Amino acid sequence: MRSPLALRRLRFRVAGAPTAGLLMMASVGAYAQATVEDAGSRRLVSVVPRISISEVLTNNVGLSSTNPQADQITQISPGILVNVAGARVHAYFDYSRNELFYAQDSSSQKSQNALNTFGTLEVIDNWAFLDFSGNISQQSISAFGAQSVDNTSINPNRTEVSTYRLSPYVRGLLGSVANYEARYSRTVTSSDAAIGRGVTTVDAVAKVGADRAFGNLGWSADASQQTADYSAGRPTESERLNLGLSYAVTPQLSVSARAGRETNNYTSLDKQNYDTSGVGVNWAPSERSKLSASLDHRPFGDAHSVSFEHRTARTAWRFSDSKDVSTTPGQTGLSSLGSVYDLLFSQFASLEPDETKRAQLINAYLQTNGISPNTPVISSFLTSSVSLQRRQDLSFVLLGVRDTVTFAVTRSENRRLDTVTTGVDDFTTAPLVHQRGFSFNYAHRLTPGYSLGVLASQQDTTGELSLQDSRLRLLSIQLTGKVGKNAAASVGVRRVVYSSFTAPYGETAITVSLNVQF
Repeated sequence: MRSPLALRRLRFRVAGAPTAGLLMMASVGAYAQATVEDAGSRRLVSVVPRISISEVLTNNVGLSSTNPQADQITQISPGILVNVAGARVHAYFDYSRNELFYAQDSSSQKSQNALNTFGTLEVIDNWAFLDFSGNISQQSISAFGAQSVDNTSINPNRTEVSTYRLSPYVRGLLGSVANYEARYSRTVTSSDAAIGRGVTTVDAVAKVGADRAFGNLGWSADASQQTADYSAGRPTESERLNLGLSYAVTPQLSVSARAGRETNNYTSLDKQNYDTSGVGVNWAPSERSKLSASLDHRPFGDAHSVSFEHRTARTAWRFSDSKDVSTTPGQTGLSSLGSVYDLLFSQFASLEPDETKRAQLINAYLQTNGISPNTPVISSFLTSSVSLQRRQDLSFVLLGVRDTVTFAVTRSENRRLDTVTTGVDDFTTAPLVHQRGFSFNYAHRLTPGYSLGVLASQQDTTGELSLQDSRLRLLSIQLTGKVGKNAAASVGVRRVVYSSFTAPYGETAITVSLNVQF
């Protein structure tokens, strides 16, 4: 039986990733944890209860430019973090309940939920699996409404959005000829907002192929079906069938081509049939660098996906550019850049591919530097129909012994693809919504127990009309330090300036918080 200290070391070990090791040294604090290990089943469970108490003093709780009201908000947030790393189950569960109390207006008291969970269950050895995920967060309803950076502000343009996904699948080999995978996914997104209040998406995918069936030549065949049923819109359906060939030019470079058919009712009441084709390339010159790109001719035009990653001993670079159909309101999920947590989860993908270990590293980093994981970086918005999204993201991470720098730039273009729907959302008044922004975060470890962090971000939103243009700017400074074996305290100040024709405001706030883990 390993000692508790050995178990802690085991949980945070990242083999072959020196950059992630620097992150751990810079961020991992002391933890009080309940651990259960069953040697017979190789089960390891880590349970970390916690509570956070914070006080926010703001000069504009209602985000008003004409009648700003000062207030003192007390936030009490009990939570629990559970990690499961077993022979058949790998799971991550992080939940907190946020109770907000307003000193000047008790009627504004509210409760919020925050959830981030995902995992995989191996049902039948090396054949049947179940992926699951869940997310609850506060999001903007409209891209053109007032934007805010803190969940304690009274903002009618914010709502709680939940997304849950279950995805059973099987995979295996067809003798020595090919490999196969069949997957079914059901995703349910819901909110209390009248706009984009929910959608249920069902996906079914079956694919078979062989990478090197004839020397360096491979083949593939896949079929997929998707249904997206919007509670405030109409259901849309699509089916796709593709046949493809791939060729390994070198062990590091491969190219591919495909052709097929697509059927959908995105732009009509009845389904229409279309021919599709595409090409792709994958290049991995080293273990630290990889590039992938694809271009497909689709019914709505050309869709593409470009991804580049490169890392050194202390840095990680990531660039992505994609254009494709979007069915989920707000694009809720682990790949979104909506919050600081989402941004870091994407940035550290090349440093730590395992999602559970990556989530642990990010949580430790955020806690040590006193950064709320729910702090918005680039706010999305809710939709009531299928849309076409073009998105570009560039991020950079520098990890030093005492300093950490993260920087991200993002740009997106969203337009309504479903021209038949009667659903009402931002696309009703603005067929094209542009969003762009950046986020910069610098953290400096003053002593082994204290750190100083600076966060600066900006988001610009534009629509068809000049009245829809807005800019949100944030600057915050935070000092965080340990005040006991299992407790950390932080004090910070922020300045927010929101510029728009309809609802501009400015806000200054001081935050003091105490976080205790049991």
